[in-house]
Amino acid sequence: MIDNGRRRGRRSGPAADSVVALVDAASGVEREVIGAWIAEGGLSREIDSAAPVTQLDLDAKALIKRLVGRHDDPLVVPVRVLWLPPERDGVRRVTFADLVMMTNPRKPNRLVQRRLLRTEPDRHRVLVGAPARLSELRANNPEAAALLRAGTAEPFARAVVRAAVVALERAERTVIGDRYKVPQLVAEEILDSPEFQRKLDYIADEIGSEPDQVYRNAEKALRELVAAQSRLVSDLFTQAMRPVHASTWKVDTDLGGLDALRTLNRKYPLVFLPSHRSYVDAFVLGDVLARNDFPPNHVIGGANLSFWPMGPIARRTGTVFIRRSFGDDEVYKAVVEEYFAYLLAKRFNMEWYFEGGRTRTGKLRPPRYGLLNYLAAAVRSRRVEDVMLVPVSITYERLNELGAIASEQSGGTKKAEGIGWLARYVRSQQHSAGRVYVRFGEPISARAGLSTHGDPLDERPMTIPLRGTDSGVTSVPDESALAEVERKAVQRLAFDVAVGINEVTPITVNALVTLALLGVHERALTLGEVRTVLDPVLGYIDARGLPAGEMTALRDQQGLRVVLEQLALAGVVTVYRGGLEPVYAIEAGAHLEAAFYRNSAVHWFVNRAILELAALTAVEAPGDDPLRAAWKAAFALRDLLKFEFFFPERQEFAEQIINEVRLIVPEWDEHTPDDRLDRQFLGALTDSGFVMAHRVLRSFFDAQLVVAERLVARPADVVIDRKEFIDECVAVGRQMLLQQRLHSPESVSSELFTSAWKLADNHGLIAPAAEGAEAELLERRVEFAQQLRDLGERIARAATLDPSNRTAF
Repeated sequence: MIDNGRRRGRRSGPAADSVVALVDAASGVEREVIGAWIAEGGLSREIDSAAPVTQLDLDAKALIKRLVGRHDDPLVVPVRVLWLPPERDGVRRVTFADLVMMTNPRKPNRLVQRRLLRTEPDRHRVLVGAPARLSELRANNPEAAALLRAGTAEPFARAVVRAAVVALERAERTVIGDRYKVPQLVAEEILDSPEFQRKLDYIADEIGSEPDQVYRNAEKALRELVAAQSRLVSDLFTQAMRPVHASTWKVDTDLGGLDALRTLNRKYPLVFLPSHRSYVDAFVLGDVLARNDFPPNHVIGGANLSFWPMGPIARRTGTVFIRRSFGDDEVYKAVVEEYFAYLLAKRFNMEWYFEGGRTRTGKLRPPRYGLLNYLAAAVRSRRVEDVMLVPVSITYERLNELGAIASEQSGGTKKAEGIGWLARYVRSQQHSAGRVYVRFGEPISARAGLSTHGDPLDERPMTIPLRGTDSGVTSVPDESALAEVERKAVQRLAFDVAVGINEVTPITVNALVTLALLGVHERALTLGEVRTVLDPVLGYIDARGLPAGEMTALRDQQGLRVVLEQLALAGVVTVYRGGLEPVYAIEAGAHLEAAFYRNSAVHWFVNRAILELAALTAVEAPGDDPLRAAWKAAFALRDLLKFEFFFPERQEFAEQIINEVRLIVPEWDEHTPDDRLDRQFLGALTDSGFVMAHRVLRSFFDAQLVVAERLVARPADVVIDRKEFIDECVAVGRQMLLQQRLHSPESVSSELFTSAWKLADNHGLIAPAAEGAEAELLERRVEFAQQLRDLGERIARAATLDPSNRTAF
């Protein structure tokens, strides 16, 4: 019962005069099997000891009577019978066919156990957990042992039971594999923790409540939270849900990344943080990990998905349903923090979608920090040495649920999840949709990441340096300042994860085709014209070595035709066949769906688009120094887009822009004369065969313009309700689209308006002005709107440089 790293086989237990076998038996048959095995010398051979063996039930009451008070030092060994499903194709896994016997093959009833012993003896094993002396168990549980010496035996007996169960679980995984690693007796162990009990006492004192009531509330929250994993339900659920995605997508996985993660997982818990584009993300990732013998993740999900029957089933496969909002419930917060720390300390892997929900635009959403804060707390408290954060990109060539997503973006109401919703969703997945790419980014050490970003971790200072005093620097106690340092460190860590996801997100064929078709305003393209747009982009992808899906289809006429026809079947592209040859365009009303595909890869082209607009600024408004004007424009664009994309620090961003320049002008360096930023440079952009600014950035700036103009129309001294304001932007955006003041329907998106709201708030344009400052605020709102109008005109001029927007190719 000590995690001594012994592998399966003979166990050289510590020499002892006596041995106590803790028998974990659920039936008389199992007791007979274990008893006969011990009598035949099985246990003696396993632990390499000839000492006499006493058998006790693995039960706290039995241990109180016959073990915990002993004055000698027996060797304590947990023993259990393991029942296995039938072997099929080299794998032992429960199937629905096994349930015909109306019993769980991993926990057969007494009659089935008797039959299996006679007819299929290979279906059972006698497991032996790692042994430990009674003195070692006392040393491992000092507080419970102290209570034992004071005359209270129950806490120590429960601790021995838990240790035995854990030891048997570890022994069992050597037979059935890591994918069946599940926690046992979680709520009991947490509630018995003296540290957690002291925390609850502190909360009771803080909120003025009775400790017993706080304890009962904590127990209730814990029972609600803890995932009660079942191997049977996990096997059956995987089989039942696999067809939801297996018949729809061909899963393309980076197996090399999994090998590296498996090595890390031997020492550290892994927290998988995937991009979130579909409700099937968890099924796809879970299936990939299960097929590669990873233990099941504890998946953190919103309580909105806990409806019957999915909720009870998912909870038994490792899903942790957490309340969307805790409010001021300090007990619930303490329970969540303790549960997180427990899972990580026990090296159980976790998974959650740190964007907070599915992306509505196709690109990565800004991260939410709540759950990362709990993880950081576990690292700071040294409950866990370290946690490895795993960025995961899940990218679909096509999604059958995009209609609902587009409807929500244009003002529709999100349908509530329920059994009817689930049935409709499963039906919608019955059409082939190409590939789904699962890619694993470079793992990030939570401890190293937090430390790099300024978190003091376990070296928390008692004082925080403050500037601005006469002596230059003074130290005073400042817990709020420390909390701010920790908050920023978590935010930067989340940023690192988001960048890690983007860095491994492949460019799909549909992303490029929609990129091409969305870049031509109200025009249809022939197959040859689409090829003319795509060929230089494919060359750009090759030159930068960007991750990409199966691009072969776009490099020949027939493959490209198939991609376009599949998008037409999905309702994203329309085809006109009545003329000399077919021509292709975005289907009317499907611009948001098309933008979703394009945006999954749009981050790879943002710097190129910024460079194009910066170069155009240097030509049109060079001032005294064209190069300085270009850099000023580039950094201004970076600021306007900081709530849409994940930009590095200024110096690294500048280096990335320079690398973009060198792709166009290879000989460029910091000593290149400023006159290289004249029309000759724009000519080089045009000669490259494509321009990205209007394809990549126009929808974001158009959405910002709608928000800016609606702010100008609001009184400067009035508080603005965000939801009502976003709804107004959707309505007015539709009008501006009809007036052709916006380029495309993809700009009329509640998600884009929400990001634009955050930008305006960051610029101090949302909060009402103080008395007497109304005119100044209104002036800044007007300037912001004019900046975006000017930018829109510059993007329109950039579009004229794109060969695809000429009257003939």
